[in-house]
Amino acid sequence: MLRVTVTGATGLLGTRLVAELRAHGSEVTVLSRDPQRAREKLASDASNGTLEALPWDPLKESAPAGALERRHTVVHLAGEEVAQRWSEPAKRAIRESRVLGTRHLVDGLRAIPAADRPATLISGSAIGYYGARGEEPIDEEAPAGNDFLAQVCREWEEQAHAAQTLGMRVVQIRTGVVLDSDGGALAKMLPAFRLGLGGPVAGGHQYVSWIHPHDHIEILRAAIADERWSGPINATAPTPETNHELARTLGHALHRPALLPVPAFALHALYGGMAQIVTTGARVLPAKALVLGFQFRYPKLEQALAAALA
Repeated sequence: MLRVTVTGATGLLGTRLVAELRAHGSEVTVLSRDPQRAREKLASDASNGTLEALPWDPLKESAPAGALERRHTVVHLAGEEVAQRWSEPAKRAIRESRVLGTRHLVDGLRAIPAADRPATLISGSAIGYYGARGEEPIDEEAPAGNDFLAQVCREWEEQAHAAQTLGMRVVQIRTGVVLDSDGGALAKMLPAFRLGLGGPVAGGHQYVSWIHPHDHIEILRAAIADERWSGPINATAPTPETNHELARTLGHALHRPALLPVPAFALHALYGGMAQIVTTGARVLPAKALVLGFQFRYPKLEQALAAALA
């Protein structure tokens, strides 16, 4: 039976991961600023595995050793929401929640005797690591970009990488656009598209490197179970599509037209610097996952959207 500690467990992906781990009998410990809320959100009598929620403020203190020792794996998904207007306070929160939070997590791991330390740290990251890359297909060997989010991802991964000096296997999951109707980019798109008011953004030529949440969770589970998984891993489907194709396919799935373009200046007015994530893109491929034999349930956009909207 696996014993796994998860941060960011009440987020979109964290909630799904905890449920899946418990369904397979794992003992899950959740670190949260509000453990009572976490217990209420994550508890399920249908699960086989146990659930424990303990307090931790990642910006103020090292992670508590009692929540980490004698665990098999730590999965670190905590971080401030990126999809918001990037004011200076928001940018500071985005950076500190990832960089300082991960540093404090590794500090907690460092305080544990080697015999009781987890074998593996799986840390979140994002394909924002690569910056805007146009039509060039890129894999995990591509260098970091130079924009704000790319630099945050680079520093975030560096903090996680420090756990290797503790003898731990470290995996950094570079997440793409998660197609989940309950949250994230797809949930924000749905109201307009359901009214027939959706369409391509900023010309629609930029690539969207997407993934269905089922496949993302299975990538996390594979990284937990398989010691061959290490270093950066792109959590994206093998068929990235342009924003124009995403809009067309979503409109088709909803039986609505998707012809109304969204100009770039409108997004910049609404979100400031964050709009660059939507108006630019990167054609990211999951090269390492494929080499490791990972089987995507939803490799094509049409089937992924159909499943996400079911």
